[in-house]
Amino acid sequence: MSGSAQASLRDEVVRARDAALAAIAEATDSASLRKCAADLASKKSTLNAVRAKLGKITDAAEKKLVGQALSEASVTIESALSARESELSSQEFAAQVARERMDLTEHLVAPQWGAAHIVTQATERLEDVFIGLGFQIAEGPEVETDFYNFEALNMPASHPARSEFDTMFIEPFSDQHEANTVLLRTHTSPVQIRVMQSWKPPIYAIMPGRVFRRDTPDATHMPVFHQIEGLVIDKGITFAHLAGIIEAFTKAFFGSDFTSRLRPSFFPFTEPSAEFDIRRANGSWIELGGCGMVHPNVLTAGGIDPEEYTGFAFGFGIDRMAKERHGVDDIREMYTNDLRFLRQFS
Repeated sequence: MSGSAQASLRDEVVRARDAALAAIAEATDSASLRKCAADLASKKSTLNAVRAKLGKITDAAEKKLVGQALSEASVTIESALSARESELSSQEFAAQVARERMDLTEHLVAPQWGAAHIVTQATERLEDVFIGLGFQIAEGPEVETDFYNFEALNMPASHPARSEFDTMFIEPFSDQHEANTVLLRTHTSPVQIRVMQSWKPPIYAIMPGRVFRRDTPDATHMPVFHQIEGLVIDKGITFAHLAGIIEAFTKAFFGSDFTSRLRPSFFPFTEPSAEFDIRRANGSWIELGGCGMVHPNVLTAGGIDPEEYTGFAFGFGIDRMAKERHGVDDIREMYTNDLRFLRQFS
């Protein structure tokens, strides 16, 4: 093979390499790149056609030059194939991710957080206020006996609260109880007796809870409602201490613009007894609850010596407190489960 023919072979290697690189660059996906690689590896490819002529070169030096050109072209083509394969794989993977991407927020609904009921809020706030005044929380059963609900609280058998028109009696749950001696508690005062029987003085306790009466629902009454009572038993307790606690509570719960007053009244379980009112910021008064010095008979029923200890008790409706605090006109609104109403206090 002549020198000009051998030089032409080197030119063919360059042209074949350039053509191969162009074909590789034009491949738009992995499938077309694999076809391109197969064509370049086939016997009919331009580069392999030149390689087939390599044996016909008689000049050893020229043969070496053509062989080196073929080897360098093959390496360049392989590198280009590898680089293009990586590039196309990355592009195809990115396209697949974009194509199969799931928008996990597309069908999500913003979380709806619940909130404590308006009465629960009032109960928790009352507990916080009285705990801040040094009281502890006590609880008792909602199903009570005649002794704790009436007798121990100095209510004789003739007391009108024992009437079926006011009290919901239930069937006795054991042979130990007679008819009309088991009931749903009508107030939280029975817890006072249980506390006196189980706690040693000094006693500073509040007793929140649910109570039950045969009331017809109206704007200010419900057959099931909530009360909180306070009990203080200690040496040297006077009516002045009671008035001070009522006033401190009023300002802590309602605000400094509110104040309290006591009016003489009567309750069988306290002596002397009083009603306490609060004055709103606008100057009007509203009755809130009852209070008084614990009756000696009640202290005795609770196992406390009235000659050694004195005390006071107070109680009021939590529902009414919530109603007054939030300006609710009708107490029934708090139990209609109307979300439009309840969300105002969440």
